[in-house]
Amino acid sequence: MSTYTFTIVIEPDEDVYHAYAPAVKGCHTFGKTIDEARLNLAEALELHLEGLLEIGEPIPIEHSPLFISQLSIPVV
Repeated sequence: MSTYTFTIVIEPDEDVYHAYAPAVKGCHTFGKTIDEARLNLAEALELHLEGLLEIGEPIPIEHSPLFISQLSIPVV
């Protein structure tokens, strides 16, 4: 068994939380709370990575550094 570590993002989305790992394209989930979204994402990532291995695809590698910041855009 191998252990993989990914940066995750959990953000509000309407009345739920949207969770994903930027390095793992296409793997997203939701939860009613931050904790639920985190747990759901752990399960989704586990299934996603197992699926990749089953079909012979490589596990995504998170490139460093990963920047998450805010950008202000003036709109007229």
